[in-house]
Amino acid sequence: MVLRSSWKSRHKNSCGPAPRWIRPGLAALLWLCVTRLACGIEAVGEIKNIVQKDAEFDVNYNDTVTSENQTIYAFNHTISRNKGVRVSVDLLSNKSESPILFVVRQKQAVLSFQVPLILRGLYQRKYPYYDVGRTLCQPPTRAASETQYFFVDVSTLSSQGANYQLRVSRVESFTLQTNKKFSFTASPSQPQYFKYVFQDGVDTVIVKVNSDMAFPCSVMSIQDIQCPVYDLDNNVAFIGMYQTMTKKGAITVQRKDFPSNSFYVVVVVKTEDEACGGPLRFYPLTPDELIDAGNRSKALDVMVSTAINCKSHGYICETVARSRQESLSSIEEDDYDTLDDIHSDKNIVRTKKFLYVADLARKDKRVLSKKYQIYFWNIATIAVFYALPVVQLVITYQTVVNVTGNQDICYYNFLCAHPLGALSAFNNILSNLGYVMLGLLFLLIVLKRDLAQNRALERHDVNALECGIPKHFGLFYAMGTALMMEGLLSACYHVCPNYTNFQFDTSFMYMIAGLCMLKLYQKRHPDINASAYTAYACLAAVIFFSVLGVVFGRDNTAFWIVFSVIHILATLLLSTQLYYMGRWRLSKITERKLITDYAGILRRIVYVIYTDCIRQCSGPMYIDRMVLLVMGNIVNWSLAAYGLIQKPNDFASYLLAIAICNLLLYFAFYIIMKLRSGERIKCLALVCILFTAVVWGFALYFFFQGLSTWQKTPAESREHNRECILLSFFDDHDIWHFLSSIAMFGSFLVLLTMDDDLDTVQRDKIYVF
Repeated sequence: MVLRSSWKSRHKNSCGPAPRWIRPGLAALLWLCVTRLACGIEAVGEIKNIVQKDAEFDVNYNDTVTSENQTIYAFNHTISRNKGVRVSVDLLSNKSESPILFVVRQKQAVLSFQVPLILRGLYQRKYPYYDVGRTLCQPPTRAASETQYFFVDVSTLSSQGANYQLRVSRVESFTLQTNKKFSFTASPSQPQYFKYVFQDGVDTVIVKVNSDMAFPCSVMSIQDIQCPVYDLDNNVAFIGMYQTMTKKGAITVQRKDFPSNSFYVVVVVKTEDEACGGPLRFYPLTPDELIDAGNRSKALDVMVSTAINCKSHGYICETVARSRQESLSSIEEDDYDTLDDIHSDKNIVRTKKFLYVADLARKDKRVLSKKYQIYFWNIATIAVFYALPVVQLVITYQTVVNVTGNQDICYYNFLCAHPLGALSAFNNILSNLGYVMLGLLFLLIVLKRDLAQNRALERHDVNALECGIPKHFGLFYAMGTALMMEGLLSACYHVCPNYTNFQFDTSFMYMIAGLCMLKLYQKRHPDINASAYTAYACLAAVIFFSVLGVVFGRDNTAFWIVFSVIHILATLLLSTQLYYMGRWRLSKITERKLITDYAGILRRIVYVIYTDCIRQCSGPMYIDRMVLLVMGNIVNWSLAAYGLIQKPNDFASYLLAIAICNLLLYFAFYIIMKLRSGERIKCLALVCILFTAVVWGFALYFFFQGLSTWQKTPAESREHNRECILLSFFDDHDIWHFLSSIAMFGSFLVLLTMDDDLDTVQRDKIYVF
């Protein structure tokens, strides 16, 4: 031990510019701050005793520091690429009015910290830590090993003095090995980081960090090899990629993003658990709570494994454009309904107890063809205007993730996320290709049938003119387009899945469900089916409520009351419309204006119930329709009650469940009534039904695996992450994409072929139901 009476006499230039071996920039600035601080301490204390010790690794140094003295520990260190150095400090007395400042001076870096270490949480809460452990930064070296000196300076402004224990040790397992698990412990004041070097021929790896402990909340970060390393809770988000985690964390890293072919894996334990969905303590904290806040050690393990390089697989996404084949006719569908006797005829025909398709297929075919073609052109227009801002938004999301490195923005399955270029999870995007390709295939099948029907009409085929369900393909074209758009928008959603853009993934699902129901109804009611404008306006209202539900629906009782009331009223209104085939009114017309007589409405409803049911002691006139509508009201009222009571967080999925339940109910009713009417299902349609049902079953199984959920915090969502299960590239949700696209395609084929048995049956012998 060497005692110096004056620190300044030993180091004449210490208060001046930085030495030559200090690199310009941040290191030089830190040197200036440290030396100025040292000079200031000397000025205040008048006499400054400097003690320099030749120190050794793995030795505990128990010492006392005051404002009158400063201790410098000198270490002779051989820098190795595969090993690191860690400085651990334990404050033995915490009654000092000033903290102890530790400055580690290396050849190309300076690390400084104080003990107690004060870390801030939410709302600037302060948490003191008296045990601090920091790993020294390793600047890149050309040689495999290099001998250097580094110094640990210990000082304080406290006149009372403080006792501390210092230990410097080597980190033997500093460099991570591929496919080899390494276990360690971290805390807010004792972060850990390790180095990984890309092996030859490896372009992409996935870094996985796991823990058996959900809390305390922690952060994993991927940073370039440079100094300083940002390894504290208050600065870990400053650079690189990072994500919060409870039990699981995974980040895919590409060689191209790190010029040095290596990177640091940094693990930091947060001072609070709020970011991971944990409770937030009341403030100010009691002394016992402060002690408990300091006991936040977490056992973790890290493993780096190679990932598939998407480029080597040569995957392509393809787009196919469809040209417009014919212009819209000037003939409007309302041309048929201009004469008063036609209105009278409507009432006579539609109120018959038994209706046949011939009764509801009386409009001119050209009019109806143009009417249903509008469905296709409208959805094509909607698709363009809807998709463009969606693509722009998700590109912005992905750019923000890539620029900031914040891995909490998007809810991926990080254990199976394969990047390609700027895309973080290319496999989730690629798996949506099935929707696009099968949608295009369905359009081609429909086109083939459309052309065959037109040729039959041109040669005046009797079966085409007078037999079977009227062939109108506009809705089928719209369904195929919707399936393709579902693939595109689902791919856009999976660029950066989160709760703010989930409606991108569901909007065209509502469209598909609505179009399928309209197609089922159109088969037996071609003349009175809803127009494209009305149908899309209703679907727009559904999407509008979907957005409102996502934004305001969480635990908002007022919203759920309003939505449930609207849901029930819409169900009653639609039920009345379907039961009376549109031949009913709730208002009376005078010569001057339209007056809504609410008392008259109620009297009319009561009168109909009394005359049709009570007085005659008989069932409803249209028993089949009544059974369907009663079942539909039971289902919808039950769903409305469930939503009002449970208030599900995922409103978009709840709304989709309503649409699917109604579609399945109507489809089951159609099949039952078809068989009840003496019709049969041909072999092709039966195979499609059975095949589709089986595929839907498997698809739903994979859908409910739940690999991530934006209803929770990003860290909690990562607890559900799972490894790839198909070709080491696709996960359970990707398989859902594959199977659901096949199932939707099969469902469309069922609608297309289920009435092929009627192609030779006269329309005046085909029942309406």
